[in-house]
Amino acid sequence: MSTPTERSPLQQRLRTDLTAAMKSRDQLRTSTLRLALAAVKDAEVAGDTARSLDDAEVLKVLTREVKKRREAAEAFAEAGRAESAERERAEGEVLGAYLPRQLGDDELTEIIDRVLGELGLSGPRAIGPVMKSVQAEVAGRAEGGRVAALVKARLIGG
Repeated sequence: MSTPTERSPLQQRLRTDLTAAMKSRDQLRTSTLRLALAAVKDAEVAGDTARSLDDAEVLKVLTREVKKRREAAEAFAEAGRAESAERERAEGEVLGAYLPRQLGDDELTEIIDRVLGELGLSGPRAIGPVMKSVQAEVAGRAEGGRVAALVKARLIGG
């Protein structure tokens, strides 16, 4: 296992981009990247021993941060706080640039159909095994809720 001082390529890219944002006085990027790096640091020191995260783990942290921004933007918008909602959306876009391209519904449905064919499963009881296989394949390219909704629609029809 790597030591806490080693950084994944993605972490190094975040730090380099933070430095560039600071130099260009881009306040949105600077604060967003600082928060993202703090979240990565929190994940590194969570648990019994501190450790470095690999790129896949850093992507999970960034995905979680993007989701938080989207949910906060929705909450602010519902509360009539358009300025705060826009700030959250902008932060989400900054972080989203570091994530892999998200799959469209057609691509995701194609993967689900292929997994269903490979596993030969059907009916509501197949949801768990199908979700596990599909999630492993889409790894960060589709949100779990979207995957679950499409899997359920295919297996239960609705």
